[in-house]
Amino acid sequence: MNSRKKLSELAKTIRSKNAGTDKITFDIIFRERETYEMVKLSGALTRDTVCETLNVDPARLTDFVEYDPAHAIKFTILRERPSGSAGDGDIFGAQQYAPFLDVEVDVTS
Repeated sequence: MNSRKKLSELAKTIRSKNAGTDKITFDIIFRERETYEMVKLSGALTRDTVCETLNVDPARLTDFVEYDPAHAIKFTILRERPSGSAGDGDIFGAQQYAPFLDVEVDVTS
């Protein structure tokens, strides 16, 4: 039987923030190694799924790291315009994580 949970139910922290003026970085951190490994194996968070979730061109994804010591998946995108410039709706990049809250993860094991 297929069982799914939202990423917000599995992760300890889902956040975004500025990484300089031209980039926004995302951290998805898990409490337990088992949950972290399950999400990695599920394929719910890959370079492709991150770009689809954010609706960004893959060329804007500059980094994607599965960081085992911290049980974290981290990635960074290029901003469309520099932080704080005219038309920038999120000067701190702190509101960009929301689409990841509802990402569904297959937890069938």
